[in-house]
Amino acid sequence: TNSLTMAWRLFKNLSEEQQRYEKQLIFEHPAFVRLCQQLLRDARRMTRGDLVFSLHALVNLGVPQNTLLVQTLVRVCQEKLNQLDNRCISVLATTLAGMDKDKNVSALQAGLQLLVEQRISSIRDIFILQNLMKCLGKDAPVFLKKKLEMAVVREIDGLTFPNALRMFLALAAMNYCSLPILNPCSKKIQENVHDVPFRQLIHILEACHTLQYRNIKLFSALADYVNSTAYLWDKRQIILFLSACEILAFQPTELLDIFAEKVIEDPDFLNLKNLLIVLRVYSRLNHIPRVQKHLFFETLHSCLNKCLPQISNIELLKAVYSLGILGYLPHHALDELLQKDSKDELTLSDDLKEQKTVMLHSVKACMELDSPSFTKPAFVLTENLSSLVPLNLRKAQEALIELLGDENMFRQNVQLPYKYHIDFEIRMDSDRKKVLPIAATDDHPDSHVHRLAFLFAPVSAFCLGTTHPQGKLAMKKRHLNKLGYHVILIQNKKFQEMKNEDAVEFLKRKIYSEDAFSFPETTV
Repeated sequence: TNSLTMAWRLFKNLSEEQQRYEKQLIFEHPAFVRLCQQLLRDARRMTRGDLVFSLHALVNLGVPQNTLLVQTLVRVCQEKLNQLDNRCISVLATTLAGMDKDKNVSALQAGLQLLVEQRISSIRDIFILQNLMKCLGKDAPVFLKKKLEMAVVREIDGLTFPNALRMFLALAAMNYCSLPILNPCSKKIQENVHDVPFRQLIHILEACHTLQYRNIKLFSALADYVNSTAYLWDKRQIILFLSACEILAFQPTELLDIFAEKVIEDPDFLNLKNLLIVLRVYSRLNHIPRVQKHLFFETLHSCLNKCLPQISNIELLKAVYSLGILGYLPHHALDELLQKDSKDELTLSDDLKEQKTVMLHSVKACMELDSPSFTKPAFVLTENLSSLVPLNLRKAQEALIELLGDENMFRQNVQLPYKYHIDFEIRMDSDRKKVLPIAATDDHPDSHVHRLAFLFAPVSAFCLGTTHPQGKLAMKKRHLNKLGYHVILIQNKKFQEMKNEDAVEFLKRKIYSEDAFSFPETTV
């Protein structure tokens, strides 16, 4: 056991390439063969510690799970399960978490689950509890997850920084979001953020995504740390971090600006894979750098042109779509995309066909509306889809009726060209002092009427914890501006939480505010 454990300790600190080489040497060594034969003979006479540590070392050294030796040790562990102390249970749990499910492993895991149910009140070590959480996983019954949660909460005052880092992975393995655990762990990580290894940064963000845990203070602390030490990180590492942030819809503004500068300074590191990630991140988070934005997009465009000979159809479509969302038209790539579309060469698998249709439609809308030659139309053809308002917009409808006095003073469920839809439309006089009846303005050109478009969007359409719209919503707002609408974006969840009188006052401010008539979006 000591020999195996020492071999594993030395082995785990090697690089992957060294591990492959050393693994071959170990397996071919005559002494290792004799050691395995002796383990097989002595399995049932071994102490509980030797038993679980031997199994742990063999599995981690890469001895195949279907060998007689590993299967024998698994069965003996099952026979001696009740004799194991908490430390041995922890080692066994760690081992099982890294093994594939088979008949013997599943039986041992089921027995371990029963044992944990009996002993959980006596386990005071957070590290052991974490190992059990990883082993039992998402298939553990809810009552046992709650018991594990309560056991950790009992010991939370003794939480260490390494415990806090591991806890995110343990809860993610169980797919169990526990705020009483995650909040103290987040605080501990924020206090020690400069000691977090890079790989752990990614693991934490990925775990938060799995658990649907959103902690803006934690995300901001991690982003500020990476931002302040950006000169230490490889650019590919920053891409990984930004990608993890994008999945959480979190916008690390300063880091995105700094990374844009790095792209401009040295674009050669952007291979096709990294380029597509960068395009996806900036377009979804709707981030346009504060300085040198034109040069940034031109640099991305140049990198895309270099990748065109090797790019697949779906990658080409996604790249052009991402730049289109940001208001930039990559002409060379766009021409190639349209040629493929006209020749019906954009053949995609069935699961991507709907996505392709939506993206292609958006790209073509960008071509027209974001073109420098596009001028605001005198009239915009619209259509009322239905007089019925969805339940989540009833409150807004009632507030508008109370504010304006009549349903004829606004339109609802309005369908516009380019398949755009707005929730409510209001028209005002040229001085923006008075709301006009819809019927009285239908025949007036837009130059004499100001149109307001209300979009009640879900929280998921905005970057986390902000009113900054994500890419698709920002593109829609920009295009509605081009069609002559003054767009008012409202987070519907917050609106629904308002009292009725507050909702009316809120809409009144939105309608008569000067901000409602600004055009902040420009085409890059």
